[in-house]
Amino acid sequence: MYYVYILCCSDQSLYTGYTNDLNHRLDVHNQGKGAKYTKSRRPVSLVYYECFETKSEALKREYQIKQLRREQKLALIKNR
Repeated sequence: MYYVYILCCSDQSLYTGYTNDLNHRLDVHNQGKGAKYTKSRRPVSLVYYECFETKSEALKREYQIKQLRREQKLALIKNR
């Protein structure tokens, strides 16, 4: 399985990414070894995720979510 996820950072900003191991990726972000963006915004918490069977599907969805405005991402999180 592949996952697209949204993290809430300590500064209340949102970060979107994809992975094939959600728990491990969250741990990596919180260790400061994940994305450069989250490194200085720890701790991060998982607020949203979706599951996909293929990496291609996950990457397409990640791109779609990254194109959303903050308000739209917050609505997505709230309506999950």
